[in-house]
Amino acid sequence: MGALAAVAGQSARLELRVGGGTLVGLVFFLAVVTIVPFAVGPDLNLLSRIGPAILWIGALLATLLGLDRLFQDDRVDGSLDLLMLSGHPLELIALAKALGHWLATGLPLVVAAPFLGLMLALEPLALATVTLTLLVGTPALTLIGTIGAALATSLGRGGLLIAVLVLPFAIPVLIFGVSAASAVIVGPHPFLPPFLVLIAVTLISSVVAAVAGAAALRAGLE
Repeated sequence: MGALAAVAGQSARLELRVGGGTLVGLVFFLAVVTIVPFAVGPDLNLLSRIGPAILWIGALLATLLGLDRLFQDDRVDGSLDLLMLSGHPLELIALAKALGHWLATGLPLVVAAPFLGLMLALEPLALATVTLTLLVGTPALTLIGTIGAALATSLGRGGLLIAVLVLPFAIPVLIFGVSAASAVIVGPHPFLPPFLVLIAVTLISSVVAAVAGAAALRAGLE
């Protein structure tokens, strides 16, 4: 487990130092949240109702940034071959890479969400709820993106291809994340059922991402 933790830490450090994914993701997240109020107008009641959806959409799109480098750089410099020869299951390596990517790109979005939510006239309880759903749900977005990144690496392509592959499968995460947050703001549906489904989606995504991501990487390296 120490070696896998090292892989996750290395992936996070490279994302922070080299790729600039953290800063780019935060700037993109800020841009989405800033532009929407100009588009819908100064109605604070409307902004507070659609605020969770805006934050979730911004987080989803920001998560897609930098996914094409998740495995591609390791394949180019030969690190991926060394990881496969390390003796550790490729499924756990893919999961560790996804964890490192989320720590560098997804977690900063969660931390920034309460501050950006103030621009959308969200109440303190709504801010806390949206932040909690993002904390639980953004790992699922990264894990789903990991499958797309592995497939793109095996095909030797990235960028738009990853977005096309990932977005349809990320819709359930978006639906249950927004539903759980909106239940606290507008009701009348309870918060717990969609939140528990969101947790289940994240847990299932971790298993699927590990298996499917490893299979795609093996196919690309054979």
